[in-house]
Amino acid sequence: MRRLHRAPRGLLPRGLRASGLVAAIAIAFSACTTSTPPMADPTPPTGLSCNADAARDAVLGQVASTEVVEQARLAAGAQMARVLSPGQMVTMEYREGRLNIDVDAKNVITNLRCG
Repeated sequence: MRRLHRAPRGLLPRGLRASGLVAAIAIAFSACTTSTPPMADPTPPTGLSCNADAARDAVLGQVASTEVVEQARLAAGAQMARVLSPGQMVTMEYREGRLNIDVDAKNVITNLRCG
């Protein structure tokens, strides 16, 4: 009966070969991870303000024309203003320097609020 010749096995024992494979896989996967970069400035911006009460007396009850909206924005000290009509879909994020001007169906200013 003839004996079959087997190729020599690796120089490392079986257990060490398996742990080497695990280490190689771990190194490969660690290269895929990303780290979060640090924030450039973790403090929120300052200087944005809005005071709806300061503008309320001057524009409440007036038609929201371009000039009246700008007058309200300046009186409130807001960076921007938006006119909100009844039933209009709006974003709900809070913006410190924004004046929201609520109007009725006839475009008459009914309320002022910041955000």
